Amino acid sequence: MNNEERTELIASYIVDVPDFPKPGVVFKDITPLLAHPEAYRACIEALVDIAPQGVDVVVGMEARGFVFAAPVALSLGVGFVPVRKPGKLPRDVYAHTFDLEYGQDTLTVHQDAIPEGAKVFVVDDVLATGGTIGATAQLIKYLGAELVEVGVVLELGFLGGRDHLTKLGIERVSPVLTA
Repeated sequence: MNNEERTELIASYIVDVPDFPKPGVVFKDITPLLAHPEAYRACIEALVDIAPQGVDVVVGMEARGFVFAAPVALSLGVGFVPVRKPGKLPRDVYAHTFDLEYGQDTLTVHQDAIPEGAKVFVVDDVLATGGTIGATAQLIKYLGAELVEVGVVLELGFLGGRDHLTKLGIERVSPVLTA
């Protein structure tokens, strides 16, 4: 399957859900993609293709990022590190709180999760406003590691997430699909 066919297959299994979670919002539902093995495999392969050479670890954020980042890490032959909500990790963590359109959120990572100087590939399902990826990048800095690339299944360009990440110094963002 060529890249165009792969992209079309992936896109065909992402379903628009109008007025969810509130009126006026069109939610991009990835669950049909996950339920279709060929489309899910194609998506993982596309994310693996995005990964730069020499990555030491793949980071994924709770919870949908886990679904994509873990198999990408396995495919690359590197470790997977979860970034979680507060209270979910059992040992000492770094935490970073960030603003959302409707309040604040916090993400955490174990303080020994990634060796200093490691090259990190961040994988998530959707780049919307950039808050989650920006917070994850800050956690990676706390660990002394280097964020070398961000790969996402879908970038919602109209929400300005890439601009937000650029302001944070994150230049390398590669989507499988853009909406």
